[in-house]
Formats: sequence, C-alpha cells, structure tokens
Amino acid sequence: MNMITLLENYLQKTIEPSLFKHCQNTFSLDQLDVYLTQQQEIMHQFESYSLSESCLSVIKEITLRYNEDIYSIQYLYDKFESFVSKTADPNQILDMLIKSAVELIGQEAPKWEFIASNLLALKLDQQIKENTRQYQIQDLYSKIQKLTQLGLYGEYLLAHYTQEEIKLLEGYLKPERTHLLTYSGLELLIKRYLIADHQHRVLENVQEMFMIIAMHIGMNEKDRLPFIKDFYDLLSQLKITMATPTLANARKPLHQLSSCFIDTVPDSLTGIYKSIDNFAQISKYGGGMGMYFGKVRAIGSDIRGFSGCAGGVIRWLKLVNDTAVAVDQLGVRQGAAAVYLDAWHKDLPEFLQIRTNNGDDRLKAHDIFPAVCYPDLFWKMAKEDLNQTWYLMCPHEILMEKGYALEDYYGSEWEKRYFDCIHDPKLSKREILLKDLVRLILKSAVETGTPFTFNRDIVNHFNPNGHQGIIYCSNLCTEIAQNMSETQYYEKETLIVNGEEIIVEKSKPGDFVVCNLASLSLGHLNIQDDHELQKTIHTTIRALDNVIDLNFYPIPNASITNQKYRAIGLGVSGYHHLLAKQKIAFESEAHLTFSDQLFEKINYYTIEASFLLAKEKGAYSLFKGSDWDNGNYFLKRHYTTEKWKLLQKQIHQYGLRNGYLLAIAPTSSTSIISGTTAAVDPVMKRFFLEEKKGSMIARVAPDLTMENFWYYKAAHLIDQEWVIRSAGIRQRHIDQSQSVNLYITNEFTLRKLLNLYISAFENGVKTIYYVRSQSLEVEECDSCSA
Repeated sequence: MNMITLLENYLQKTIEPSLFKHCQNTFSLDQLDVYLTQQQEIMHQFESYSLSESCLSVIKEITLRYNEDIYSIQYLYDKFESFVSKTADPNQILDMLIKSAVELIGQEAPKWEFIASNLLALKLDQQIKENTRQYQIQDLYSKIQKLTQLGLYGEYLLAHYTQEEIKLLEGYLKPERTHLLTYSGLELLIKRYLIADHQHRVLENVQEMFMIIAMHIGMNEKDRLPFIKDFYDLLSQLKITMATPTLANARKPLHQLSSCFIDTVPDSLTGIYKSIDNFAQISKYGGGMGMYFGKVRAIGSDIRGFSGCAGGVIRWLKLVNDTAVAVDQLGVRQGAAAVYLDAWHKDLPEFLQIRTNNGDDRLKAHDIFPAVCYPDLFWKMAKEDLNQTWYLMCPHEILMEKGYALEDYYGSEWEKRYFDCIHDPKLSKREILLKDLVRLILKSAVETGTPFTFNRDIVNHFNPNGHQGIIYCSNLCTEIAQNMSETQYYEKETLIVNGEEIIVEKSKPGDFVVCNLASLSLGHLNIQDDHELQKTIHTTIRALDNVIDLNFYPIPNASITNQKYRAIGLGVSGYHHLLAKQKIAFESEAHLTFSDQLFEKINYYTIEASFLLAKEKGAYSLFKGSDWDNGNYFLKRHYTTEKWKLLQKQIHQYGLRNGYLLAIAPTSSTSIISGTTAAVDPVMKRFFLEEKKGSMIARVAPDLTMENFWYYKAAHLIDQEWVIRSAGIRQRHIDQSQSVNLYITNEFTLRKLLNLYISAFENGVKTIYYVRSQSLEVEECDSCSA
C-alpha cells in the first residue's frame, strides 16, 4: 500500500495536495502506518459522541497536520470529555471541541491556536451552507447575484464581470488557506469582516471574501484576471493586509475604503462647524480623523474687533468630543479623532489637561486624542535648559498684527518669525517656564498615553511636495504626513431653479488629506527573496492606486485632494515577528543594520512600482517641481548608489504615480487577522490571556519556539532608546511617518521620559503615537489599522 492510499483510507476522501506534501516530509511509509493505527484508536473515542462525518474528517486532518506529541488529539479528547454531555446536540459538541482546543493553547503548545481555528472554520462552513441554502445559492456567481439583490454587494461587481469570469475565479479559490488563520484571526474575521445578511447570518467564507475584495480592487485593470489572482494570493496567504475600511467595505454598495482623513480647521464660525460636520460624515462611514486646530484663535482673543470675546479652542473640542460619541463608526465603535495644537498656542496648558483626571471638569474632552506639534526649537531649548521661558501666543493676533500666519512656516524661517513675535510688545503673550510646560506634557503622557507628538520641522523638511504647501499635523494614528490647507467659504448665493429659490453654498476646497493603507506582513514574507518582495510590493502598490479611483468619498474635498496627490500609505506589520524568526535581538546593532537594509529595499521597490505606474498611466498632477522631480528627495536621504541614480533619472523623465507612498499604521486588528505582531512594535508579552465573552483565551507570540523564545523580549523590558533608534533608522526610508509607541515602566522618571522625546527629535523621528505605561490601557486606532 502506498502513502496516498494509506492516507485516503484514513481520511476516506482525496486529500488536498498541501496536506499530502506535509505528510511526505514528515513520515516514512512505515512510520505513517504505525502513526495512523495509533490515531484510529483515539478516533474511536470521538466516534462514541456521534460526531458528524465532516467533524471527524477535520479531526483526522488535524492529526496529520499537527503530529507532535504535544498536539496529540488525546489531549483534545481528554479536555473535551471533561465538560461535554452525552446528550449534547451536534452543534454543542462542535462548540465544546472548539473550546477544548482554545483551552489547550499555551506558550509551550502555541499551535493549538491553529487547531482551534480549523474547528472554528468547520463550524463556519456548516453555518454558511445552511444560511446560503435558504437563499438557493449554488456557486459564487449565484452568491454574488443574491447578495447584490439583498443590497449587501455593490451592483458594480455584476456590471464588470461575466459569469464565465466569476466561474474561473471561483475555481482558483484555495480553501486550505483558511488553515493559515489563528483562532483569534478567524474569529475576528467572522465578527467584523465577513458579509452577513440583515439577520446577522454569515453568507461568505474567508476565501470568497479575499477573492471578491480582489475582484473589486482589480475590476478596472486591463488584464485583470492575472492581477486578481496575484492579489488574491497575497491576501489569502496573509502576506499583505489591507486597511480595516478596505477589508470591511470593499464589495459593498457604500465602499468607503480609506482609513485616514485630516482637516485643517479654519478660524471662523462657519469653518469650525463645517469641519465638525466633515468629522461626522467621515465617522459615519468608518473613518478616523485628524483635526488641526492651530489656526483657531485663543481664549480672550478678539472677535470682530471686540477684545476678550473669544472662547478659545477648548470649547470647540467639547463639540468634537460629543460628535465622536454621537456619530459612531458603522455601529462598531464610537468615532475617533485626534486634535492637534501647536506648542506655542496660547491655549496649550488647558489643552494638555482635556483627558487628565485633574483640573476643571468643564474643560474635559475624554473621548478625543490630543496631539502637540513641536518645532525643533522646543526640543533644543528643553535639552539646553528647562528654566528658560517659553512664549504662548494667539495665531489670530499674530495674523492681524504681523500680517502672516506663524503656523505657515517651519525651520529657521519659523524661528526667525517666532522671535520677531515675542519681541513685539503689541502682541499679548502668555509666559511659562519651559520646565512647567514640559511637566504638563509628560504628566498627561504618563496618565493618559497622550498627547501624541508631531515634530513639524522634521516632517516638513522631508516633505517631497513642499513646493505645493505645508504639513500642519498628522492623522489619528500619527503615520500620515501630507500637505494640508483650509477650505475657504464664500457667501451663499440664491439661484432660481424651475421657478424656486435654491440656496447654493460656495467654497474653495483646501487640501483635505485622505490616505489609503496596506501593510506587508513581514513575518510571512521571504524577505531574502528579492523577487518575491518586489512582486509583492508592485502588486500592492497597484492595488492601492486602484483604491483611489474606486473609493467612495464621504465628502467631495477628500476626493479632490486624493486625485491631486494620489497619496497612498504602504506600511508593515510583523516587524518583531520577523526579527525573532531571523534571531535578531531588538537591542542590538545587528537589528539597526538589518532594518536599514530592509527598509531601503522596501522603499526602492515601492518607488519603482509607482514609477512604472506613472509610465503606464501618468504621473500625479503636482509632480513637476516636487522633490521627486528635482532629485532633492534622493539627496536628502543620501541615496547615491548607481541603482538609485538610475531610478531618479527615470522618475524625472516619466514622473511618479503617487505623491506620497509609505506610512506605517498601527495594524492593531489586521495583525491579529494575519497572525503576526502589530506594525513595528515589539510584542507586549510572549504569552498572555485575553478575556473574550467571559472566558480567557491564550494569545502567543507568532511562530514562538524554543529557538526564538528569547528574541521575543517584551516591550516594557526593552531599553526604549532602541525603539527610538530603530524608528530613526526606518524614518530615512519612509516619506511619511510611522506609528511609534514608547513603553514605560513605573520606574520611569519624567526626566527619563523627556530624554526619549529629545532623542526622538535628534534621531529624526517624525511622530510618536502612545506612551504606554504598564498600568495604562490605551484605545487602539482601528480606523487606520492596515
């Protein structure tokens, strides 16, 4: 008897190629014969519970996939028998099996995560078969037809694809790839991403979800079937993840695919309320928001020449806060906004206390996230002498008195004008010792994890599109850095249409930032294979560029800006996962060297992909005069090798498709889906328990083994200077920014934390996200999760 026959007899069906290959690599024929005989004896114990044939088949497959002693199904049976009743129905029995596998997960036996996932996948398949039977769905084409009729899929799918094309793509589906998901990843997909009907019954499976997302993103491609297959392969093999809004909304009628939006709030009643309305519209469709309030006049400033009338920034923040609570993100969670203010704004001390537990409750806004925009001068002075005086001023007063907006400048020009302002006796100033202001900042960071940090001079110095504007702030998760400008509003105009008066509101749109995100799952990619890395990046950049044209935009300003710059944000997840697999310690020079080489390579392939798209489809409209065009982008980053010089020359000739390219988002939920570590963060713990539905679920660092155990050093135990230094190394290769978290312990002093901020500035780190103390739980950004 040969191996195939032996396996077929055991499984009583034709086995999938990947499982057969696994067995070939694991057993000799004699070993397999002995092993299967042992497993048959254990299987008889399960059969006494009248398990369904499909359930028994999955258990048999598990015995072959996970054949180490520690994953013996005897353990599964013993756990299962301890709390199952002989009178349980088939559904309850399957639930008990899943629960048994979940309870066996541990850092010594992490693969029980996948065994639990295999069983959960069986349950999902059974539910989908029952749910689709009620709708008389037989294949993928009839499923798309029915879900389109139900208003769950967009009509554009059937408008773009023939039945024959859908049949071909259905034949390309790889159901076995669902086994790549951990239990937590599959559970999250079921809960939040797979399409369900109006009675919350799931109708699409995981591989159909990946394929139909690929169909949506690729539907305007000329040679689309090969692209769709390539893109499906990347998604289904968990080599890349798209941002949460893309995963959730691609294929839907209202396909809002973008993660991040940033608005510049004007200093006018109309402008402020319009910005809050913009936030409400963005939140309604699941987006997160960054709002720059640095132009809004401070408390006590004048209104229409009457001094002392302005209520300041804080009053408006309370409206933003209430909007975040009132307009939730598709019913999943409340809206989320980060509000940015300059380090020299007169309302800064009150702003720094909107989330803390001390101070006036009337000035609190606990549901939004404060962030501060720092000039280089602030950190230079903080390092030099904290007993110096820092001056806080009102942007409106400066504009009225000096004729310029201080926030419109950066670097040496900003410093010159700042000193011009503080020496002007006609301007009112709020003096504060630098050490008192720093204490407020650090106290808030330790207590609340915020304010986020935006180093505006560094950001604008490296802005490849500085010829077209300035970057005032970042987004909700601090990884986006793109040109911004406020919308200008004009008098309303009354028109006569069909004999009726119609009021038209006219405005000149500013640069309303929107970004479309995806992440490379570094832990699942063979980064030593340059061809694989290049092809993965090229396919993903093409997909992100397509998102720009396929997107549903909640407000028109976002569409206009996105078409101008065609900005995208390719990031990464699984950074610590990759380091551990490579056996590289986080706190080592080898880490920094490895990261420098890897991210230069990622950047090169990303720029190359955008250049090739420009050659095919045309450059973004504002390319001429940019740093991409004149070569300053490459000079600032010291890209001087012949390979870089050739690419620079080609870009100058043909242009670049996308004005902004790289941004590393937090990937909080999408990293769970792909079973890897979040973004560029070190793991919080190698092993921890997470409470879900009243029970505890073990979570284990990905691919944890005895060989890489010590390379998974917990985040709070890592010297944070290595976090800063590695961020600085990566930043050279990232045209936008990264969500970088700092991890502090109870032993941290305020001076030690301040030194990390100063180090970040000195290492060229553009932004800092949360400060995570061991005793503080912070709310992750799901909107920007990529």
